[in-house]
Amino acid sequence: MTIIEFLYYLGYSIKKHYTLKNQKRLPHKVLSIGNITLGGTGKTPATIALAKEAKKRGFKPCILTRGYRGVAKGPCFVSRGEGPLLDEYHAGDEALLEAEKLKEIPIIKGKDRYEAGIFALQNLKSRILNLKSQILFILDDGFQHWRLHRDKDILLIDSTNPFGNKKIVPLGPLREPLSALSRADIIVLTKTNIIRNQKSISNGLIEEIKQYNASVPIFFAEHKPSNFITPYGEIFPPERAEGKRFFGFCGIGNPMSFRETLLSTNVDLIGFKPYRDHYRYSPGDIRDIKKVAEKTGAEWIVTTEKDIMRLKGLELPENLVSLDIEFSVDERFYDEVFNR
Repeated sequence: MTIIEFLYYLGYSIKKHYTLKNQKRLPHKVLSIGNITLGGTGKTPATIALAKEAKKRGFKPCILTRGYRGVAKGPCFVSRGEGPLLDEYHAGDEALLEAEKLKEIPIIKGKDRYEAGIFALQNLKSRILNLKSQILFILDDGFQHWRLHRDKDILLIDSTNPFGNKKIVPLGPLREPLSALSRADIIVLTKTNIIRNQKSISNGLIEEIKQYNASVPIFFAEHKPSNFITPYGEIFPPERAEGKRFFGFCGIGNPMSFRETLLSTNVDLIGFKPYRDHYRYSPGDIRDIKKVAEKTGAEWIVTTEKDIMRLKGLELPENLVSLDIEFSVDERFYDEVFNR
């Protein structure tokens, strides 16, 4: 461990010790979904799928999120379950996407998720949280949020790039040492559908995980392309895009996984431009993207749904679409989450 890593780890350890000592508990069950790396695990589609399944099984789910990069001070509503109440600048792209996707599921933004949970209980209409015994808080990006007690920690690991160089921030992508895997109650290996040598990579990764958490249940999830969607809501299936010339761009944690997902739809990807994670686009960026796409002869320009949240309010090319990604996992995963 280098001196830089040691200093980060020292600060991390002190903060963790102090926060756990003062941990608070909400009066209802809390599920946490998160990761130990800096983005790229497919957490947002997984959170959306988990909330939908909770509702389907009779729970009253409520998402508590920090709303990364959203400037609104919490606790506040991103949605009361009837669509977004904030824009991307105030809510953050992930929280806004969840608000657009999830109906009848409230989303509260707050740096302190305990305060956000209390705010939800005090302010939500009884018709949404009318059966108190069934209220279920879903802590979005909560694996390091020790301030709030959770009943189950779900950890996502990107199977295409699990731990990078295995170094801690700022020299690598790890938020915590790999020993933190021991805290997970359930582990999900995501994006397994785009691994070329799936069996050998998965087996090696499972062996590594088991060194830190021998008994944890491990599930395999796919992030499947569902539909292409225009900014105006027009939808067309991937089959209609086969062989068409596409130019792709994105500003997410693992841009290459988006590229691989695009290729899995059998489009002719003739150009691709990655930006940094959560990049906020300017009108000039859009003009540049459009110009490059025209030069390559692209029929369509494609990005992620999360990027579309950051493009709202800009003048967009008519041939721009986003790719809807669905989190797909074995039903046994949900049984493990909800039945115990």
